[in-house]
Amino acid sequence: MGSYCWSFWEGMMHPVDTIKTRIQSQAILSGSQSQKSILQMVRTVWAADRVRGFYRGITPGVTGSLATGATYFGFIESSKKWIEESHPSLGGHWAHFIAGAVGDTLGSFVYVPCEVMKQRMQVQGTRTSWTNAVVKDNICVKSGEQMYGYYTGMFQAGSSILKEQGPRGLYAGYWSTLARDVPFAGLMVMFYEALKDLTEYGKQKWMPSLDDFINSSMEGLVLGGLAGGFSAYLTTPLDVIKTRLQVQGSTVRYKGWLDAMQRIWMVEGVKGMFRGSIPRITWYIQPLHLLSWLWNFSGTTIERMDGDKKHEVANLSIERKGPSLREVA
Repeated sequence: MGSYCWSFWEGMMHPVDTIKTRIQSQAILSGSQSQKSILQMVRTVWAADRVRGFYRGITPGVTGSLATGATYFGFIESSKKWIEESHPSLGGHWAHFIAGAVGDTLGSFVYVPCEVMKQRMQVQGTRTSWTNAVVKDNICVKSGEQMYGYYTGMFQAGSSILKEQGPRGLYAGYWSTLARDVPFAGLMVMFYEALKDLTEYGKQKWMPSLDDFINSSMEGLVLGGLAGGFSAYLTTPLDVIKTRLQVQGSTVRYKGWLDAMQRIWMVEGVKGMFRGSIPRITWYIQPLHLLSWLWNFSGTTIERMDGDKKHEVANLSIERKGPSLREVA
């Protein structure tokens, strides 16, 4: 359930992610410190590629989301219970943090190569716009050599990166991805559980009759959205670093995670570290509140189904015993 919902929202929100990726990678692609705003970037993509420009890289994006969603939601419940039982000192919100972080780490082995392909395809747009950008902004490694070739699809992108840079190219920015996703996953689960506890405490203390007026599903939607928004904003600097390491290709403008962080901070300051924060928050606040609700809803539904099955089994056993008792009588 979680993986399908996650991939569905990846497809729905892909245009927002494209704008975020392009905003964050402007400095490395053009070398210009005059950065476009969100509206300016939307107009740029539309003028160059129309609708297709917003959906470049959607196939690897959805594929990576399927892998991440399956491991994240599949691992989180079982590991959370195990941590609470085997390590009582790590119970509560720390158990939620660790479960979310480990679940996201497992999905990274498939997610990172997909993310590299997706983001490079996003910044390229169509073949014409990529060629024009290379000529206009002098995006090159050596004289006459293009940053990297144009990718026509997911498999062609993967094979090209593997041929030119080897496995290291497909896993570019791997550690920076973990440095972003592990804190994000942990923070999101921890924030969500903390907000649920805080809301429940507030209702019991000040408004005990509020449950009669507020739908629990709607409450889950709001809390999930807030948790996703907070986590997304706090981890935006890590997302900027990850994007630039994965988009730079073989140009090697940044030597690593720490080098990227230092250079972005020195040249662009706080503003550079938080580039694309609004699209990033928008991307996460929309699907996460729905995913949180669906996760709780599916869990509740399964429990009810289990309860109904147990009730049916009990009735069936009574019915089977009934005739035997009559026969004995």
